[in-house]
Amino acid sequence: MEPGLAQILDGIGPRLRALRRDRGLTLEALAAETGISVSILSRLESGKRRPTLELLIPLAQAHRVALDQLVAAPATGDPRVHLRPHRQRHGSMLIPLTQYPGRVQVFKQVLAPREPKLVTHAGYEWLYVLAGSLRLIIGERDVVLKPGEVAEFDTTEPHWFGPAGTEAVEILHLFGPHGDQAVVRTGQHQP
Repeated sequence: MEPGLAQILDGIGPRLRALRRDRGLTLEALAAETGISVSILSRLESGKRRPTLELLIPLAQAHRVALDQLVAAPATGDPRVHLRPHRQRHGSMLIPLTQYPGRVQVFKQVLAPREPKLVTHAGYEWLYVLAGSLRLIIGERDVVLKPGEVAEFDTTEPHWFGPAGTEAVEILHLFGPHGDQAVVRTGQHQP
């Protein structure tokens, strides 16, 4: 076997174990979610079994990551193709889609269930729900958004957002650090 290929295959097990632990899952819970036995999952994570697509696809789906994040495919040179996710506490994940300091930042986020804790800070946020249900608390208001729904708010008002239930929610998150607000144009071109 080619040395580069062996190195890629050897890295899959530890990556699978880290994803599972970051989400706070036991092997038994992941087995129930994927239909893959605890024994096979354990052998994959320890490197005692070589991964196949039949095993990796349901694992990528369960962890809500792209298949190449499990396999660590070589980068092509375009950072937009190989985004670097940041795992956060409680199994949440943040993927920066822009890198413009001081300007509007765009993220894709997968938020795991957690207790609400209101925060305030300078800025303005827009949230677009991709999958799941998003609970948004802004001051006294408490709403649930479904896929395709959008919210925007001033972040100086106490706020919190996360999954509305026990399942993770996937969102696009735009943050304007200086209170930047979107300019919405509809219909024909306007001068």
